[in-house]
Amino acid sequence: MRMGHQDRSASSVNSMNAPIAAPDLQAAADAINLADGVVGKAVRQLADSGGPDAEQVLAYDIAHAASAVATARSLLDYGAKGDIEAKITCAFAADMLHDLAGKVLGREDLWGVGIDPLANAHGFISDFRTPQFLASLAEQPGPRHLDSDMEMVADTFGAFADNVIAPHAEHVHRTNADVPEEIVTGLAELGAFGLSVPAEYGGYSEGGDSEYIAMVAATEELSRASLGIGGSLITRPEILTRALIKGGTEEQKHHWLPKLATAEVMPAVAVTEPDYGSDVAGIKVTATPAPGPDGEDGWIINGVKTWCTFGARADALTLLARTDPDRSKTHRGLSLFIVPKPRGDSHGFEFTQPGPVVDGAERIGKMEGRPIDTIGYRGMHSYEVALEDWWVPAENQVGGEDGLGKGFYFQMAGFENGRLQTAARAVGVMQASYDAALDYAENRMVFGQSILEYQLTRAKLGRMAMLIQAGRQFAYAVATLMAKGEGATEASMVKAYVCKAAEWVSREAMQIHGGMGYAEEFPVSRLFVDARVLSIFEGADETLCLKVIARQLIAANTTA
Repeated sequence: MRMGHQDRSASSVNSMNAPIAAPDLQAAADAINLADGVVGKAVRQLADSGGPDAEQVLAYDIAHAASAVATARSLLDYGAKGDIEAKITCAFAADMLHDLAGKVLGREDLWGVGIDPLANAHGFISDFRTPQFLASLAEQPGPRHLDSDMEMVADTFGAFADNVIAPHAEHVHRTNADVPEEIVTGLAELGAFGLSVPAEYGGYSEGGDSEYIAMVAATEELSRASLGIGGSLITRPEILTRALIKGGTEEQKHHWLPKLATAEVMPAVAVTEPDYGSDVAGIKVTATPAPGPDGEDGWIINGVKTWCTFGARADALTLLARTDPDRSKTHRGLSLFIVPKPRGDSHGFEFTQPGPVVDGAERIGKMEGRPIDTIGYRGMHSYEVALEDWWVPAENQVGGEDGLGKGFYFQMAGFENGRLQTAARAVGVMQASYDAALDYAENRMVFGQSILEYQLTRAKLGRMAMLIQAGRQFAYAVATLMAKGEGATEASMVKAYVCKAAEWVSREAMQIHGGMGYAEEFPVSRLFVDARVLSIFEGADETLCLKVIARQLIAANTTA
């Protein structure tokens, strides 16, 4: 049985004036289930073929297909809330099915399916991928449907983004300048840095859905104004906060969490190394027990970290180091440290400190930061940081004696919300791109009419609106899961899907601007280069798909 509306003559199918199909949520649900079944067969085929390491291309495609299916399923509840919402849901489901068909076509044996496994969804796809249907969404992005409290959060951060961040965004990007301090202090006054800090430690988190959804809503709004000096700034204390909640001692929590909540301490993350990016377990930076200048217990740290974002402005580094020289223990030999440092110059810094007396000689600790210039995501600045005999007191090793060798797990707890937040950042960048493209299309006259009147422009804008709302609603759904201690797979999925979608949306927004999109006079060029980083940080897309999503899908399929 075919899904969707079937009784259509050839002339009506081909007519540019064909009537727009009414949304059909039951057909959408059936089509999503069909796609889910195709992905399920492919997961089983992948497991039988040696897994992601043996079939990397298949694993990568499955991971993205599964992410798109999960995004579509999360829209079904949204679609039941109104006509526009239902249209967006059907449009996205049809788009997802079309993309899945492209992945499978010609590789049916590899996927473990027969020829045209989505045949029963052809009618549905035909109805809801018509240019007319997409074009009808060009100016209909749909409501968010947040509750009143979360809508207030979004409005509050949205106003700050418009009034404080946006006026600085272009200058910071064009001149590779620093994050203005008024943004840091302003966000601190709004409580942005305490959203994940429990109330008993001076923050604003009471647990539950509100903590995660508030973070998503705030991050999206700030990213809409600027990824570099807005959406990413809010996450700086988040990683250390969650690591301390996971494994810190009570003394450490009471000491550091209030400082993080008020931005008295702004940290940076120092995990990645030149030879070890996503392969965190292989890091080489060492921490060795050594007395301080006054004989107190502590550690000296040696080695090089890279991609240390915000490293100059930061007051401390959240640093993962090897404390067990036995490298066979991989991640079980790592510990996490809070490494205080002075604030430095964004164009490079070098610090020294009195070091411990070792073998009768005083060692001078050194920390040097070399900036890594990037095409976008400016303002935060990233660095390669070299540490030589840099001493850290024993109380700054997260978890104390009980935390030795557990740093990897504390760090992963710190990163647990990072993928969801990155998806929220992507939604913010997409929203800004769509807003810019719609405004330009309304005002740009070509051949006697605005380009918004052209079907191709409207179809592009309609797909943008649909992708943005799909990413947003999936992020809300994942936030709800994570509040329950679930959703690890879904957090990876939303990051994988939405970040790639942001590349398409920002590209097409630039294209709608024509030549002016390539000029630096319009913010859309900044949005385009900012979007490109989203599939790279917080877990590179390939690693996320092969090492996380595909493996988790196989594990879930095995236990089902």
